Amino acid sequence: MEAFRGTTTSRASLIPPLLLLLLLFVALSALAPGRAAATGVFGVRRKFPRHVGRGPGGDEHLAALREHDGRRHGRRLLGSVDLPLGGNGLPTETGLYFTEIGIGTPATTYYVQVDTGSDILWVNCISCDTCPRKSGLGIELTLYDPSGSGSGTAVTCGQEFCVATNNGVIPTCPSTASPCQYSITYGDGSSTTGFFVTDVLHYNQVSGDGKAAVANTSITFGCGAKIGGGLGSSDQALDGIFGFGQSNSSVLSQLASAGKVSKIFSHCLDTVNGGGIFAIGNVVQPKVKTTPLVPGMPHYNVNLKSIDVGGATLQLPANIFDIRESKGTIIDSGTTLAYLPEVFAQYVDISLKNFQDFICFKYSGSVDDGFPVVTFHFEGDLLLNVHPHDYLFQNGNDLYCMGFQSGGLQTKDGKDMVLLGDVAFSNKLVLYDLENQVIGWTDYNCSSSIKIKDDKTGSVYTVDAHNISSGWRFQWHKSLFLLLVMTVCSYLMF
Repeated sequence: MEAFRGTTTSRASLIPPLLLLLLLFVALSALAPGRAAATGVFGVRRKFPRHVGRGPGGDEHLAALREHDGRRHGRRLLGSVDLPLGGNGLPTETGLYFTEIGIGTPATTYYVQVDTGSDILWVNCISCDTCPRKSGLGIELTLYDPSGSGSGTAVTCGQEFCVATNNGVIPTCPSTASPCQYSITYGDGSSTTGFFVTDVLHYNQVSGDGKAAVANTSITFGCGAKIGGGLGSSDQALDGIFGFGQSNSSVLSQLASAGKVSKIFSHCLDTVNGGGIFAIGNVVQPKVKTTPLVPGMPHYNVNLKSIDVGGATLQLPANIFDIRESKGTIIDSGTTLAYLPEVFAQYVDISLKNFQDFICFKYSGSVDDGFPVVTFHFEGDLLLNVHPHDYLFQNGNDLYCMGFQSGGLQTKDGKDMVLLGDVAFSNKLVLYDLENQVIGWTDYNCSSSIKIKDDKTGSVYTVDAHNISSGWRFQWHKSLFLLLVMTVCSYLMF
């Protein structure tokens, strides 16, 4: 999901017309004024597709996309984790990425969205009446049953985890033996409420080049008893959300505390083929340049210094990039679009139209040839280049829409903010080093592989890209083929 799905997320005359148009778009809709190490891989897949509006339901899809972005917000010897990915971050396709995990004894499979903008892992519970039973993503949904998992136990109000998630105070409960409850309301009004449980999490620990062995450990997560808003939509439904935030309640923090992994993870989201790479561990290839994380922030905030459009620096108010009062720039893999302050309210001489609140226009030819690259400059001389094919998405024949949106759309008070989602980080390897409190990225082929050092063995292993979406379809066709073969054989025998 998104970063804000969490609780309480004079040179113009020298610029060609198309460049001026983009500069305006960016300004208008986007930019105005001791280490632990373990590796793991998660397969990922996207929720909202890249190209919409070409058939029935296109309008509803864009509306759902906007709603989706609104919800949102001593050295140890450790291994590495590989999470298989599915989905696609393009606004006209799935619009999110998800992974497959196992919970319980024996393990039951659940599909959950990977979200760097929230903290806890939660899955829909068997007692939930409002939770979706079907999904349009081609996956089978499963409701978690604590009593039937074989190893699940409820967390009570008096337990350390419950107290820690309540700012160190025992929450108001009938008794310390009462279930420890949670409640999350997202920016779009969608919500999940339930109680915490502890159970066994099964994940893939990297064991060789392109290989992984199943590992498991006990973790605490949310069992969703009730959901509201867009979370109940069957079109893009998943079993829950896997938060990769910084808090101690996150699965990443729990795994690190148990000595299973380091607090370093990375993702490479593939908008070309879908899926990509999601791994926990120390990436040694490709090399990634980093910028410091702003300390004391609930999200992954960084210090953005300036923005260029086709080499021309935008003259923006200094307070746009202010890191005080929870401002600054937020990096969030769970958000599909990019949200930035709106500063200009004028248009150039080109026909624009508003489609589902997106700024769209007719254009034929290659957008990469007709529009400039947008470059973000961060502290530490780290650059982020966003290409036209990333920030412009096709919506029908020769109709393109801007992936940059007004930052006021993602805040309750309507005030501007800067939040960079998938359109900015697609096809880039993004590294989150929480042990050194830095984040970085580099352009990369997310259909290839990366190399991770396993501190448990000192070996360097190759972690390949995944697309569990296509894998699911392959298994389905394989099963169908086997069924047909069995039917024919049965017919011939009798």
